[in-house]
Amino acid sequence: MAKRLSELFVSRLSFYTTEESFREMFSPYGLIRQARLVKDPRTGRNKGFGFVAYESEDDARRALKAMNGRVINNRLIFVEFANSRENGENADH
Repeated sequence: MAKRLSELFVSRLSFYTTEESFREMFSPYGLIRQARLVKDPRTGRNKGFGFVAYESEDDARRALKAMNGRVINNRLIFVEFANSRENGENADH
């Protein structure tokens, strides 16, 4: 069972980030399959993190290299490969 390396976990996003702006900030690096912000089910407000899935691992690597540690909307964001829940690993945040 191969680990999917085309999905990125993005943290420390501004709470004012929209789905559209989130997709736009990652679109220069390749073809995006899915971009989604994680939202509070009660308030509908984004929780400050999300996931971006690219069509290829190369696109994901390019986005990670370009976006990790950048300041977006006055916030230093972090980008890393998303951990697979199937293997029992969890992100430390």
